Amino acid sequence: MFRSTQDAVLIDQEQNSIHNQPVMLDAIFSKKKLGVIAAENKTTFRIFAPRAFKVILCIFDKPEDEKPSEYILSKDKDGVWENSFSDDKSGKYYGYKVINSAEQNDADTPLCLDPYAKAVTTLNTYLSPRKGIIIKEGNYDWECDTWVRRDWRDLTIYEMHIRDMTAHSSSGAEFPGTYYGLIQQGIKGGIEYIKSLGVNTVELLPSMEFANIELPYKQHELLLDRENTWNPYERNHWGYMTAAFFAPAAYYAEEWKSMRWGKWEGRSGRQVNAFKDMVKAFHKNGIGVIMDVVFNHLSEYEYGNLKEIDAEYYFRLDGGGNFISESYCGNDLKTERPMVRRLIIDSILYWMKEYHIDGFRFDLGKLVDWLTIEDIIHQARKINPDVVFVCEPWGGGYDPTGFSLRGWGAWNDQIRNGIKGENPYNGLGWIFGEWYGNNSIQRIKSYIHGTIVNDSLGLFQKKDHSVNYLESHDGYTLGDFIRIGSREVDPASQIDDVDKHIALSPRQMSLNKLGALFLLTSQGIAMISAGQEFARSKVIPKYSIEPVSGKGRMDHNSYDKDNETNYINYKHTEINKDLVNYYKGLIALRNKYVAFRHTKYNDISFFDITGNDFAVGYELKHNGDIFLVLMNAHQNKSEEFILPNGDWDVLVSPTKAGVEKLSSVKNKLSVSPVGGYVLKRRK
Repeated sequence: MFRSTQDAVLIDQEQNSIHNQPVMLDAIFSKKKLGVIAAENKTTFRIFAPRAFKVILCIFDKPEDEKPSEYILSKDKDGVWENSFSDDKSGKYYGYKVINSAEQNDADTPLCLDPYAKAVTTLNTYLSPRKGIIIKEGNYDWECDTWVRRDWRDLTIYEMHIRDMTAHSSSGAEFPGTYYGLIQQGIKGGIEYIKSLGVNTVELLPSMEFANIELPYKQHELLLDRENTWNPYERNHWGYMTAAFFAPAAYYAEEWKSMRWGKWEGRSGRQVNAFKDMVKAFHKNGIGVIMDVVFNHLSEYEYGNLKEIDAEYYFRLDGGGNFISESYCGNDLKTERPMVRRLIIDSILYWMKEYHIDGFRFDLGKLVDWLTIEDIIHQARKINPDVVFVCEPWGGGYDPTGFSLRGWGAWNDQIRNGIKGENPYNGLGWIFGEWYGNNSIQRIKSYIHGTIVNDSLGLFQKKDHSVNYLESHDGYTLGDFIRIGSREVDPASQIDDVDKHIALSPRQMSLNKLGALFLLTSQGIAMISAGQEFARSKVIPKYSIEPVSGKGRMDHNSYDKDNETNYINYKHTEINKDLVNYYKGLIALRNKYVAFRHTKYNDISFFDITGNDFAVGYELKHNGDIFLVLMNAHQNKSEEFILPNGDWDVLVSPTKAGVEKLSSVKNKLSVSPVGGYVLKRRK
């Protein structure tokens, strides 16, 4: 039975005494199902708030309602507050007032979002006041859909942003920038374009409910005592400010094309089924779905969330009670707390079961404690033994080997920096005929093997754990890195004609193709970022109305832009169609021939090359197939390879790639500067 505030008496003396006692927070744990459990004749509300003095449930008929129906919750011995109703409250909106002391005024207490809210509506401001939406679960027609299960070695991942794939008019989407725009059939952009590349997995940039809006630019915000001096766009485009760990981002289900300040977003709750429709559509096309998830910190300016529920429990604090911020995002979640660990694991399992998600990429994974990392993969594999877990192995440290020992994959930044370089100014890599840092031909060979611990340079227990990539959402695109690194484009110059700028010079084309050839023939998981296949350029529009520096220039950190800097322009896929086709050919090669994914360490043998440290050639043997991969990153010197006996069919040349024979060679082959070949021995 529930108690209304009119009937309730203040928390009794026993509860007062419990609240005032020292609490061993790490000893508190509950197995009760949390959040809202809505059934036909009953609705139960539960929230974990171990040190709260009183918790009030607030239920609203509309998001904009200011006066809710209020109900006092009862607390159990494990810190869970609960109330049940003998009716179905689906479709209503709710939140909690968490009072943490007898002196705290109910009226001045902010409404807190349920950490287990399954759908969320948000008033679009930088403080993001939110309300949960009460929904029923388990009533979606999946049409027999289930997870796409693959050997991790077989993954070819396409990292993408839901909005970016169809927000540009060139996509032809009826609902641009949305879940439905992404999966619309018969248009140039979105799922049909992704499928045409041959990739078998998409990795969605954060798509849990997140904070979209930054503080006002160069205006002191009194409540937070902060001033935004860094983001004139006042936007967080990429989504790395998670607010609700069980709710899909409502922004990508909205009908309008841009954010509306001061409007309630997501009020319809349609984002729940829209997200499921998106996953189901990808699965019908044989494409797995990985979510990029952020459990290391919470949305920085949230007012009415975990900070107001219990900051000491949920966050890492210093001796003065201040938030620790190794994430550089204002706060770090205390993942080692038992109920924070449970929150993370419950979220992962929920997305797997309710949304059929095939895998996860953890942002700043090293900020999540090891016990949680171990428990996550253990619990998830009980549901789907092939579920994918990869991460950034940094954030408060760097330990790709530690993740591999626990069965996780990790982004291999060493192959990224070794092959293309760390920065395009004074940190160029192998494709430019230079060595970045401690890279060498021995490291190049290690990367080809999957950077495994069979040699002294390796990081991973298995090549399945190495996520090989040259571009991600962070930093310059590979195309722009090469434009700058080639010294053919001045990063300080203004770009008047982006279509002309996007077109690759012969040297830039060769560098892009050599990087792609190395990436997609190396052992391990392969990942490309959206637009990498056409040398995408992120140019800040000259006509931008925001007071931003660098208008008309290439941008290396576009998390804040939300405009044509980020959107995929499909006209550019035609301008650099030659590179797109090269990527398609290499992906088709990788898909068809298991040797480029499964060849054993001892079945890869390297050519002995003298006089050219930037040339590498090797033979792969797998199930009777024999291939040669010959690459030359020297900038002005050809390399002649003496071939093993036999007739060799050319499948990949410096200009074309695929699974069809281009020509045949025997005895020897000269590889031009910044070029490469793949040969298959004729049986």
